Order: sequence, then C-alpha cells, then structure tokens
Amino acid sequence: MTLKITLIIIKLKGSDFLKLSNRIQNMIFSPIRKLNPYAIQAKKEGVHVYHINIGQPDIETPMLFFDAVKDFKQKVLSYCDSQGIDPLIKSNIEYYKSIGIDFSEDELLITNGGSEALLFAFSACLDHGDSILTSNPFYTNYRNIADIVGNKIITFPTKPEDGFRLPSFEILESCVKEDTKALMLSSPGNPTGVVYTKEEIDTLCELCIKHDLFYITDEVYREFIYETDEHSSPLYREDMKDRTVLIDSVSKRYSACGARVGVIASKNKDIINNSLKMSQARLSSPTLEQIGAAALIKTPKEYFDKVREEYKKRRDVLYSGLSSIPGVMCQKPAGAFYAIAKLPVKNAENFCKWLLSDFRLDNKTIMMAPANGFYSDPLTEGLNEVRISYCINCDALKDSMIILKAALENYKD
Repeated sequence: MTLKITLIIIKLKGSDFLKLSNRIQNMIFSPIRKLNPYAIQAKKEGVHVYHINIGQPDIETPMLFFDAVKDFKQKVLSYCDSQGIDPLIKSNIEYYKSIGIDFSEDELLITNGGSEALLFAFSACLDHGDSILTSNPFYTNYRNIADIVGNKIITFPTKPEDGFRLPSFEILESCVKEDTKALMLSSPGNPTGVVYTKEEIDTLCELCIKHDLFYITDEVYREFIYETDEHSSPLYREDMKDRTVLIDSVSKRYSACGARVGVIASKNKDIINNSLKMSQARLSSPTLEQIGAAALIKTPKEYFDKVREEYKKRRDVLYSGLSSIPGVMCQKPAGAFYAIAKLPVKNAENFCKWLLSDFRLDNKTIMMAPANGFYSDPLTEGLNEVRISYCINCDALKDSMIILKAALENYKD
C-alpha cells in the first residue's frame, strides 16, 4: 500500500508540478534567428547561405578595440565596478558631448549590450502589468524583454506605403491606455529603416508630456542616416530631460556586436541610481570588453563617413534589386540597415523555410527574417512580409536579389 501511494505521489508531481512557466512559454522565438536550424542544415549540405536576416555588420571593427585588449597587463581578471570602468564611462561622456548631449558620471551605466539597458529601463520606469507604447512593427526584443519583467507592449499603427511614418497626434493619443507608463521608439528604426524628423520627435515628446510618460529612446543606429545629417532626439529638449531614458550600444556604431557593451543614460539621476541596484545584482559587465570599448572613442571621423557611405551603397543595391522583382513592394529605408519588403506569397515564413530547405541557385540560397514576428499580432500581421538586412557587401546583395527573384518565380504557395 505504501509503495502504491508513493508511486501516485510521484505521478502527481510529474504532471502537476513539473510545468514550465507561462512567462517562458508565452515568449516567442526570435524571428531573426528562429530559422537557424534550416540554415545550419543547408550549410552541412554544402550550400552557401547569404545571411540577410540579421544585423551583423561585416565592416571591420576598429583595431583600437583589439589593441586595447592586447595591452591588458593585469595578472588577475577581476570584477570591475558595477557601474562600469571609469575610462569607458568617461569615453561615453566625451562621445555624447560631441553630439551636443551633456551627461555627468552619475547619469549613465554600462550594460551588457543594449538589451540589458532595455531591461534596466523597463524595470526602473514601469511596474508589473504596465504597458509600453511603441510603433507597429517594432524591434522584436522589446516584446521579449517586456515579457521577462511583466510588462505589455501596445502599439500605434504605421503604414508601409508611407514609409512607416508616424500617424497623427490624435491616433497616437488614442493608443495610450490607462496603464501606459512609457513610450519606446528607435530612430533610425529597426526593422523598418525609418528616420523620424524633428517634428515627429516633437510630436512624441508632446504626447509624453501630456500623458506623463517616460520616453525610452533607442538610438543605437544614430550614425546610419543616409538622406540627411540631422538626427533628432528627445534629449535635445530641456522639457524632456527628466523623462527621457537613452538606450545605446557599441554594437552597430563600431561594428562590435560581440563585445556586448551598451549604455543606459538619463538626466533623471533617480533612474540611473536605482538601475545601479540591477547592475550590482548582476555584479559587473565584462572587464576586457569594456577596456576595448573605451578605446573606441579615438576612432577617427573618417571611419564613420566611410562606413555610412558603404551602407548607403548597399541600401541602394538592395532597393534597386527589390524594385526590379515583380510583385515585391518596398519603401526605400532612410536609415539603419534594414528594409521590410512585401512578397507575392501567402506566408513569408513558409517561403523562408523553403528557401533554406529546398531552393538552390548555383548551390546558393538566402536566409531572411519573416516580418510577422516584428508585429504586435504575429498571427495576422506581416504574414507576407520579410525583414531584410543589408549588412553584407554589394556583390553578395546583388546575388541575393537574383536568388530571391528566381525563388519567387519557382515557388508555389
């Protein structure tokens, strides 16, 4: 009898207690990386895969980063201060001063990439259950990080036919809910490549002031604007400084994605002081990567000019290629290095899988990111769209567009 009771208890534990959390099960896989198993299998079969799914630049990282790491002579690789190492904090202050934004040492924290900066911002500015307003579509990691800390992403609509520009103030205001505590936006934008004008940023600022919202501004693509030299930010407005939180990173600016070095900054010292609690909870960011990142402030202006011109060429190659394919619709992106394209297929995710598993042109294929994962409702929105990254060189992009055109001609929904 005792044995039977024991077995019943074990069974109950297995069925009723060993259940993964709703939080993790409700999170979605990254639309940028979810098809990786198909790409890995294709490569095992000897197929060359052009990765136009991910914003991984192929531009060389400045040697300043590597030289600084090589010069590290300490015998113990120890924890550093939770806020970040002093040279990196000072180099960030110097960088922002060069673009007209003054921060003091107690107004920023070094983070493990921009993603951790987002985690800190959400945790500092919102309570569990609060909502964050952003554009639709939006960078998919906003949703996953919101899920981690118990927040909700709500969106305002944008239209691909007008380049994903902001809707009217009245439409924006109608999207603010009782539990909305922050506006979150990237400019230049991922995944759309939109660059918001000063007037549009001012509209968003007025919305935040009227409804008492924090403005979390993601500016990791600040250097990548192609039609104008002007980058607008809420940080340039005196009446926004206490409610604005900056998210930034060395990943794209210096082509140093693997360093995982970001920053959260705000003129609201309470936000930074309280975010330090989270910095201390995770102990510190990696020491060597911070040492390398601190040296990047010495990168000459010519580096950015050259990189920007290269990405502009790639943007033009991609746009020209997409425009030449029957049935494909795409607006020319003004910044970052992404474009959303509407394809003449019913389901872009199925098409992207087919490209990797079945389609070959001269033993080559392409990997794209299904765009539905960037929308607020992935089951109904963006189903025939893809996000394309133009981080690979011009020749590879031209070849990718040839492959895409041939694939669409051969694909059957």
